[in-house]
Amino acid sequence: MRRDSIFYKLFQQCPTLLFEFLTYPPKSADLYRFDSVAVKEPKFEIDGVFLPPENEGAGVVYFCEVQFQKDEQLYERLFAESSLYFYRNRARFSDWQAVIIYPTRSIEQSDIHPHRTLLNGNQVHRVYLDELGNIRSLPLWVALMVLTTLEESQAPEEARYLLTRTHQEVPPTSSQAIIEMVTTIMVYKFTQLSRLEVESMLGITLQQTRVYREIKEEGIQEGRLSEAANLIIRLMSKRMGQKLSDEIVARIFGLPLPVLEDLSEALLDFSSLADLQVWLDQV
Repeated sequence: MRRDSIFYKLFQQCPTLLFEFLTYPPKSADLYRFDSVAVKEPKFEIDGVFLPPENEGAGVVYFCEVQFQKDEQLYERLFAESSLYFYRNRARFSDWQAVIIYPTRSIEQSDIHPHRTLLNGNQVHRVYLDELGNIRSLPLWVALMVLTTLEESQAPEEARYLLTRTHQEVPPTSSQAIIEMVTTIMVYKFTQLSRLEVESMLGITLQQTRVYREIKEEGIQEGRLSEAANLIIRLMSKRMGQKLSDEIVARIFGLPLPVLEDLSEALLDFSSLADLQVWLDQV
């Protein structure tokens, strides 16, 4: 399951989501802007940066890391990236804080002793999604994060519950974004199911969601996954100047529409077939 893109979309749709985890969020939390940045020389990629409003002078910048795999040098990298970015933008910010989101404590870096001062202070906040409480008692956007961590046996029931809550609590003009996220999470989680099976699971029609509307707008008929895959294969073959292998073609044809959507964007950065192979191996 490609959680990086899911959490990126969550923060894009609801930048204030990060501050749900903080005891003392900034007063202008609703004005913060979510972004991802690159720090050159050396090259660092910071996944999530929450930037304060520019019209209020120097404010606090928040760094966010969503970590679902064990990384024994996560804190070394995160603090190096954050400190370097803060140093190079010191005039813009008065302070920095970091939020690390884990599915469970077992994923956290084992040796945290060198970072004890930061981790035990009030500048770094560690969030363990499985310790936030019952998913049904959480704010909707936080519940979406927890939904990504649930087992397949539990996820469908909770996803349907969140859809029901969305219809009851959120105005129709704002509910579509949440419905889209629930749909995307479930399609990623149940890649072995057909579109009709996921529709039946959630009790909604996926053709009405953004993913399918965008595919249709590109001239691909509703529900025809093969045409979406063919389009990507043609684009990739043209970009690489060679025909894709039968194995890679078969793997692309096996992807659900949300993943095909991500691939159509990612292939713009591919410089070789090896990049495509690495991307597919991470799906």
